[in-house]
Amino acid sequence: MMLPMKSESHKEKTDNPKWTAIILAAGKGTRMGSPLPKVLHPVAGRPMLQNVIEACRQAGVSDIRLVVGHGSHLVQNVVEPMGVHLFSQKEQKGTADAVMSAEPETIEGNVIILNGDHPLLSAADLKSFIEKFEAQKMDLAVVSAKLKEPKDFGRIVRANGQLVAIVEAKDASNDALKINEVNTGIYVAKAQILADYLPKIQNNNAKKEYYLTDILGLTIHARKKVGTLEGNPRVAFGVNTQAELAQASRIKYRQKAKELMDKGVLILDPRAVYIEESVEIAPGSVIYPQVFIRGRSKIGTLCAIEPNCFIVDSLLGEGVQLKANSYLERVQILNRASVGPFARLRPETIIGEEAHVGNFVEMKKVKFGAKSKAGHLTYLGDAEIGSDVNIGCGTITCNYAVDKKKYKTVIGNGTFVGSDTQFVAPLTVGENAVIGSGSTITKDVPARALAVARGKQVIIENYVKTEDKSQKTSDKKSGD
Repeated sequence: MMLPMKSESHKEKTDNPKWTAIILAAGKGTRMGSPLPKVLHPVAGRPMLQNVIEACRQAGVSDIRLVVGHGSHLVQNVVEPMGVHLFSQKEQKGTADAVMSAEPETIEGNVIILNGDHPLLSAADLKSFIEKFEAQKMDLAVVSAKLKEPKDFGRIVRANGQLVAIVEAKDASNDALKINEVNTGIYVAKAQILADYLPKIQNNNAKKEYYLTDILGLTIHARKKVGTLEGNPRVAFGVNTQAELAQASRIKYRQKAKELMDKGVLILDPRAVYIEESVEIAPGSVIYPQVFIRGRSKIGTLCAIEPNCFIVDSLLGEGVQLKANSYLERVQILNRASVGPFARLRPETIIGEEAHVGNFVEMKKVKFGAKSKAGHLTYLGDAEIGSDVNIGCGTITCNYAVDKKKYKTVIGNGTFVGSDTQFVAPLTVGENAVIGSGSTITKDVPARALAVARGKQVIIENYVKTEDKSQKTSDKKSGD
């Protein structure tokens, strides 16, 4: 079901959630130079907006309202399964207008206002802001951070230690530009404060926009309790360019590497691995440089993942060795199996315990039995291979037929398959059978049988005529 924009369900008060998040994600992100909405650009493998939403969920925020604009249909398709409420900012009229689009007058409790392009926010950050806001019994707070290079951030201006204003960098004096405490763009407020004071914000500026920062002056003038909550400089990091996007990914990947190393995973160079946040790796496993591990992958203890391997949504048991330059997608490798180098395992493949899949072997939708071996240069697709089976070099299952359907090959336990064999599915090979090298098997093979299907070898002796070299030499001399 399509999530509503400004749904009627929010025209009345909600069921009094203690905390609500309003996430601003309506901007075009023109500096990204991409047709994709900025908040959907991936940071360490997933849309940066997803990082913000999940941080809110983990921090215990019960109501998440997302303000969308540019590319709203694309954003909706991504966030719909996350259970957020979408609100449309029809025109880009400033940050205060964006917050108003989320209907804060229908909220009871407290609100935290975030930007969808701040992917380095964590649940711990949000919990800290919430706890401090509640402990200090504040009405409105802006999250600030102290930066070595404040650049274009709005500066926090104080008098006698108290917050009095936020000055945008373009409007700041030379003295104000020396301030290193900046506005991160994160606000915490009582919902009633937003309902009362947002409508009073004016657009008396060159851009004719409604700025959320103006709410500070209104609430300070009304003698409300207004202040700052200091955050880690990391929370001020917003993505506006492709360079900043790459920087955010590097930070997230290194955070994940450190987390894993702290738990006992051996990562040879944490600067050169790319492991997504959702990945699980057990202690004692070794990760070599230039490894990519994505999605819901899980890797057991004492595994070795050699350089240039790419793993997507796959499960590896204990003691698995994945040799260099191998590609895994939605597969399962059981304990003590070895794969690669240069192997490609495609979806729905299961490699049994202590099995071996060698170099330049490709499998798709294969159940490969325990202790079976496919050493090199083989394609197996839509197949069920028993245990202790030897698959010779150059073996192919011909699973795709002229009717555009795929058919299954079943090979029983203990079977020996000679090199350069083609199995034309559908067919079944019984246990402990032997397939002669160079065979094209088109019929079922009984257990313990020998199957050979190749042209009969014919030898014709003296087929190539050779000349008598001594006679040829003699003739040449007589001619001289």
